[in-house]
Amino acid sequence: MQAQKEAPLDMQCKDKFLVQSVVVSDGTTSKDVLAEMFHKEKGRVIEDFKLRVVYIPANPPSPVPEGSEEGNSPRISVNETGSLIDDVSRTLEETNEKSCEAWSMIYKLTEEKTSAIQQSQKLREELEMLRKESSLKQSGGHSLVLMLLVGLLGCVIGYILNRT
Repeated sequence: MQAQKEAPLDMQCKDKFLVQSVVVSDGTTSKDVLAEMFHKEKGRVIEDFKLRVVYIPANPPSPVPEGSEEGNSPRISVNETGSLIDDVSRTLEETNEKSCEAWSMIYKLTEEKTSAIQQSQKLREELEMLRKESSLKQSGGHSLVLMLLVGLLGCVIGYILNRT
């Protein structure tokens, strides 16, 4: 990367740095860290943080080394450092707030999903029970009361015929 020759007039920058962290097992050394470890897969915990680039107005001459000055380190005044720390702190707080909001939303959505799954299961059980009840009614054909009436009527007719 190379430093810009001039800062934008509005001192606004859309550039960001992505800082990623991944949980590794004990005993892992820096030599064991590979790019593949940062691929998001099931069971792997990866945290992403985006850091905004903030321009700090500098007093002439520019603290950014140019050409042969690259060996020298730029100097930042105490006031500028405090301002930079405040900006970074604010950005970090905003990121933490957004992260908390995101986790809260994930928790709510997970609860809603669980509730919807339970409700769906109850509806399936009720549907199955209604299907069983309707199949029992259809398979019987005639009701028990009708059968008793026909039997009773047959007995009465038989008794009358035997008497005469």
